Amino acid sequence: MDFFQNVYLGNSLQNWTIAVCILLIVFTLLKVAQKIAISKLSKLAAKTDNAIDDLVVSMLKNTKFLILLVASAFAASHVIELKPAVEKMWDKIVMLILIVQGGLWASAGISFALGRTIQKKMDEDTSSATTISFLGFVARVLLWAIVLLLILGNLGVNITGLVAGLGIGGIAVALAVQNILGDLMASLSIVLDKPFVIGDFIVVDSHMGTIEHIGLKTTRLRSISGEQLIFSNNDLLKSRIRNFKRMAERRVVFSFGLVYQTPVEKLKLAKRIVSEIIDKKADARFDRVHFKEYGDFSLNFEAVYYVTVPDYNTWMDIQEDINLQIFERFAKEGIEFAYPTQTLYVQRETS
Repeated sequence: MDFFQNVYLGNSLQNWTIAVCILLIVFTLLKVAQKIAISKLSKLAAKTDNAIDDLVVSMLKNTKFLILLVASAFAASHVIELKPAVEKMWDKIVMLILIVQGGLWASAGISFALGRTIQKKMDEDTSSATTISFLGFVARVLLWAIVLLLILGNLGVNITGLVAGLGIGGIAVALAVQNILGDLMASLSIVLDKPFVIGDFIVVDSHMGTIEHIGLKTTRLRSISGEQLIFSNNDLLKSRIRNFKRMAERRVVFSFGLVYQTPVEKLKLAKRIVSEIIDKKADARFDRVHFKEYGDFSLNFEAVYYVTVPDYNTWMDIQEDINLQIFERFAKEGIEFAYPTQTLYVQRETS
């Protein structure tokens, strides 16, 4: 037993032996508890829709070997005496490893939330997943920048000047790449606010097309004539966008003119005929028909109705059928359509 009383580095061999035993026992218990917890929670997570258990499993899997070893060593260090300088250094080492492990847990949380969000977006809008992935990358960069600053602060480095310098440098970089940052923020706005998604047919100023891709900097449309239109995200959101895909119903206004020789009875009949034709159409809701004005060479009527489905082809089919029926009924009733004509009256002077 005298052998265990020998002193090494200020502690007896007995104390060192007890410390090592505590380290091994605590480390074994922590490792076993980690594996059991991961196994049990993984089975539970597979049976439930709750995201919390999945997050806990993800964080447990990111609990590194080193943090378990340091936690065990920290518990074992209480049975031995350390010199003040060594104890101070040991406390810093423990704190640094805790900061790094906290960063790993936070990174696991970001990755978990990002993965679930991307999975949902892949079913709705695949292009949004790209933007969300980029935002996740930015979030992780910011996280590890904070972790680095905490580490430097724990090591005694004055980070106030460093943060101020980074702030000034960040402003300079932001000014240099403000157009790119503007497009990135516009991309974030598109993803979150959803003014349009892939597959929507939109009109931007004089350009129109179907959304094919929403990227970090640009959005791409396929025009009706076949070419691809590429818009900067920032410029696109500054424009007036008309999204026809989200149209609930379509208001249709059309006009026709009758000759000036048409009797008043026929004018009233024409209005009634058009009203009846539109009112009987499926997927159409009649609004009004009016004798609108006296034109240069015709008596002008205006008709208004609503197509209750937004499909363009459906609208054109309904309008075509209305036009054909009006033509047939007017011909049957002897109502004449007007066309540009000019009547010249010649007066002969008598001598």
